[in-house]
Amino acid sequence: MGANLVFPNYDFLQIELSNPMSQQQPFKIDVSSRISRLPPYLFGRINKMKYEKRVAGIDIIDLGMGNPTDPTPKCVVDKLTEASLDPRNHRYSVSNGIAGLRKEVVKKYKSKYDVDLDPETEVIATIGSKEGFSHLCLALLGPGDTAIVPDPAFPIHIYAVAMAGANVIRVPLGNDQAFLDNIERTIAGLYPTPKLLILNYPHNPTAMTIDDGKFWDRAIEMCRRHNVMIISDFAYGEVCFDGYKAPSFLSAKGAKDVGVEFTTMSKSYNMAGWRCGFCAGNAEMVKALGTIKGYYDYGMFAPIQIASIIAMRECAGSVDSQAKVYQERRDVVCAGLDKLGWTYDRPRASMFVWAKIKEEHLKGGGTIDFCLRMMDEAEVALAPGRAFGELGEKYVRIALVENEQRLAQAMRNLDRALNPRAPKPKKKQAATA
Repeated sequence: MGANLVFPNYDFLQIELSNPMSQQQPFKIDVSSRISRLPPYLFGRINKMKYEKRVAGIDIIDLGMGNPTDPTPKCVVDKLTEASLDPRNHRYSVSNGIAGLRKEVVKKYKSKYDVDLDPETEVIATIGSKEGFSHLCLALLGPGDTAIVPDPAFPIHIYAVAMAGANVIRVPLGNDQAFLDNIERTIAGLYPTPKLLILNYPHNPTAMTIDDGKFWDRAIEMCRRHNVMIISDFAYGEVCFDGYKAPSFLSAKGAKDVGVEFTTMSKSYNMAGWRCGFCAGNAEMVKALGTIKGYYDYGMFAPIQIASIIAMRECAGSVDSQAKVYQERRDVVCAGLDKLGWTYDRPRASMFVWAKIKEEHLKGGGTIDFCLRMMDEAEVALAPGRAFGELGEKYVRIALVENEQRLAQAMRNLDRALNPRAPKPKKKQAATA
């Protein structure tokens, strides 16, 4: 007699699978705490609206982003083309920048600011100053650390600290002894002592400048006493007007003992998309940045670095002429602001005008809503001051990135939207017999 085969009853499985309550919960992506620590990205709504308007075929005059629209000098583009054709340049580069590029930075600092630098230990190339700044914060800061940042400020000065897990203390922006005294009171009132002070002149977004190197002397002396490092963001150091010359942090005595300075090819050479910047100064801070970059990247595409050497070597005239272009654009915008009745300090440097909106134009609202309204009613994109900090409220940043004709048109559009004129009465026609 054969064995009895017993088959299991799978009916219960069918019941389980058909029961929606038995289904697994949706998979959840659990992002890191550093993402949740980031402040809200206040440009998001404006960028979304700008995109939608342009998709709809509306010509938005974009003065919101400091994105140069002028061409890179031809000799730089030609060198990029030539270097790109050489297969030896197609390999990985080095994360701290090729030797020739670092040496060219040293030559520039010596000739322009009388600063001596060691190309091997005191200069590092970065993939734009923003990348370098962010990775340096990661190298210097961690949970429990604090950085002091003026308010208002360029957003990455806040975001980079937050992404490193550190805390940000805001102080109202200034450029005088009272500002430094405020910082020192803040340092003295905190435990543990803040590790880092972030300064930026010519300033983004406000275009605030400092008169001479004495400001840096006082800042360095203060930070040395309290053992606080300094990062100077000098991205707009060569975009100066009316004979003004922005002083480099590194030109001050003792600067290399306490800090570093970031510069970039983006603005003066119209190489924003090329992403080439530099960090120079304190050897230990440069080394720390190099350590982080060594883990993260293999450096910039070598032809970009080679072309950047040519830019610094041959395009000093282009830097001066580009600054003159921005100066003329500034004058156009300031004339338009005068007509609007807005208040501003005429900038001596940078590629922005920082203007306070007339109360009757703001209509009791915030600057983000105001900028959305201007994009809708004037077809002009502006940067809301609130996106740069609480003390930026009631202000807008106007980027000098369009040509003079487009800037004049933008100011006319704003005037038309904010100061509507009653239509002129029609002339009565003479009665005919």
